[in-house]
Order: sequence, then C-alpha cells, then structure tokens
Amino acid sequence: MIKLIVGLGNPGSQYEKTRHNAGFLFIDHLAASRGAGWSSNAQFQADVASCSGGADKLMLLKPMTFMNKSGLSVGKMLRYHKLKPDELLVVHDELELPEGAVRMKRDGGHAGHNGLRDIISHIDSRDFYRLRLGVGRPEAPGANIANYVLSRPSVATLGIFESVFSKIEARLDLVLAGDLTDFNALFF
Repeated sequence: MIKLIVGLGNPGSQYEKTRHNAGFLFIDHLAASRGAGWSSNAQFQADVASCSGGADKLMLLKPMTFMNKSGLSVGKMLRYHKLKPDELLVVHDELELPEGAVRMKRDGGHAGHNGLRDIISHIDSRDFYRLRLGVGRPEAPGANIANYVLSRPSVATLGIFESVFSKIEARLDLVLAGDLTDFNALFF
C-alpha cells in the first residue's frame, strides 16, 4: 500500500504551472481537495502535508531541492518514516505520453528523467510506483525539450490537466492499493 506520494517539480514562481511541474500541480490539487495544508520542513528540504488516504494517513511531499536533486528529500523521508520503496508513489511529467494521458507503473528505469534518476540513486531501488502525467512532446521537429517542459501550457491544456487530476483523485483507492491494471484500464 502506498503511504507517501511525492510530486516532482521545481520551486519558484518562474516554474509555476510549467509542464515540468506536473507532479507539483497534481499534488497541490490533491492536497487542496483533501483540505491538507503545506508546511515547510527543513529536515526533508521539502514542503510536506498529510491527509486521509482510505483508512490510513497519507503523506505528501514536494521536494524543494529542484527536480534534479529530488532524491535528497525522498530518501530522507523514506528513511525517517521507515518506509519501503514499494510504499512510494512518485508523480512526474512524461514526454512520451500525449497531454492529459496518464499511466501508472511500478519499477523500471528513469527513461532520462533526471528527477527519477536522482531518486533511484538516493533510495538505491527502482521498486517504487510512478504516476506518469503526459505533457506530450513539442510539435516542431528538433525543438528544445528543456524549453518545452519549462514553458507554460495553454489555459486549455491546464484545464485538461485539472480534469485528469480530478479523475485520478476519484480513483485514489486504486492508486493507493497499487492496482495498476484496473487504474490504467480507466485511462486507456
């Protein structure tokens, strides 16, 4: 059962509502809808919150170390709370999925995602859940990927993201149970 959800993103107003902050956007949505308040925690170098997740308390984490150093916060949180990697769900942007598409998986590599790469390095495991939020790829061939993911999508696309976030939250029991088959079937 998942006990910790980590949303990946970059801190700072210049990164708010960018594609690369899809994990932050989702976890902010989840916290707001469940009445959870964020607090800064220097020990974990993150903003933390907790809310109900089924019958248990669910911890939420937004690393404030920037995307490429997310593993620092995640590793500290897992060790402090004596959590196993398979009790962790990392929510992140995914270039290989179209905007608004969602896929959940367990285990695997980082597929070039530096936030995942750093988490794998710090917890010495790939055996955690990932909720991949599709942000698509730039339409122009040869476009700069970094510029694309660090740009803000249209208002319409942000609306699509919010709609998807609500659908994910409505199925949170499947997510927390790590029910990949039923959860993924709902989105594809």
